[in-house]
This record gives sequence, C-alpha cells and structure tokens, in this order.
Amino acid sequence: MTTAPNRLLHIYLLAGVKTTLSAFFECRKKLENLFAQDGRQTTIHVLFPYGDYTRNLWRQLWEVRSDFNSWLLPWRIGGRAAAEAIRTSRAEGQVLIIGHSGGGVAAYQAVRMLQRQGALENTDIRIVQIGSPKIPIEPLLRERVAYFHAVDDSGRLSDPISRIGSWGGWSAGKRSLPRWNQRKYAPGFVKGIPVIGGHANYFRHTAPYVDAQSICNLDKTIDGIRSWLKGW
Repeated sequence: MTTAPNRLLHIYLLAGVKTTLSAFFECRKKLENLFAQDGRQTTIHVLFPYGDYTRNLWRQLWEVRSDFNSWLLPWRIGGRAAAEAIRTSRAEGQVLIIGHSGGGVAAYQAVRMLQRQGALENTDIRIVQIGSPKIPIEPLLRERVAYFHAVDDSGRLSDPISRIGSWGGWSAGKRSLPRWNQRKYAPGFVKGIPVIGGHANYFRHTAPYVDAQSICNLDKTIDGIRSWLKGW
C-alpha cells in the first residue's frame, strides 16, 4: 500500500442489510493504523445505506433489489443514500469505498450517480465489493472496482450471496456469432478469500474466526484489499 505521503484519503465503509452498528469497529481501527504507517491521513465514515439491524429485513432486501439494474433510476434507495452522504462529506483527496453485501451494490451505484452529477471530477476513486451480489460494471469503471468473495478450503465459492446476480453479457464469437460471456461486465479484480464462517463473517477478528496459522478473517479481508491497492 505504498502511496504518496500526506495525501488525504476518504474511506467509506458501507453496510449491507441487518448490520449492527459495531460491525466495522475493528475494521475501521485496522485501516486507520495501516494507512497511518504509510504516512497517510484518513477520514473514515461508516454508512448504512439501507438502515441498520433495527429495520425490517424484507424492506431492506427490497431496497437492495432497487439498486441491481444498470439504469440510473431516481428510485434507487441505497445508491442514492450513499451518494448523498459521500457528496456532502468529501473534500479534496482520494476516495476508497468498501461495501459489504448489499453495501457493495450501493457503493457502485453511488459512484455512478456522483459521476453523472459531476461530483467526482478529477477524483481518484476505488470501490471494493465484499461478499456482494454480482452487478454489471461499466467498462469505464472496471479497473476501479475489486470484488472479494469467501471460498472454502478447495477454493470453491462458499458465500451464497456472491452467487446472486450476473456479470454476463453477449459478445461476438467465432464467425461473428454471439456467445454468452459470463465475465463481460465483471470487476477488474476478483479474488477469493478463505474466511471462516461465510457471508456474515468477513470482518470477524476473534475465535472461532481464526485459522490454524492464527490469521483472523478480518486480516485476510484487509490483506486482500491491500494487495489490490498496492501502489495506489
């Protein structure tokens, strides 16, 4: 994570559905410490684009679904809420948005909205989706988006939420015949993380979410993000 010193970095942690208020507490501390070691000044915001654990689950799921399609529709819920929070709190500097589950969907849609509004001109921005449903990524944003999902000991996908949605699209095949490309609109970086316990546990840092090498889920998740951000 080597970067130019003293450059302000705005970090936004976006929660999915039914998330407790303390879910990102340890993640926030670790990110602050890691960037401080690189001489970076950070401001970290925790956002709940679909509300927290006290809201009705089915209502939250419906709101996540409103952010799925590719059109920038005015009734988007999480994307619009996240875009407004980012627009009103961001000053000069780089922007890193990390979204878990539905929060990863809201993160991507928020950036699309802010770009259309001209609110991100000359802004170096990165999006991290963790255990999120798959949504098509625009080619112009592809290299700015990383996607992480849980895998088991054999490397197979173990997070059921990551099976939802699609990155697929039709591409020209041999003799110009169309063929279905499952990764046509995939993020530029996709990586599996061997987390213990699956979807809800990417940010766990205590037993039983620690492996035989004494590495916790949170460290695995943060290390994945660091590997992608290296040199940024």
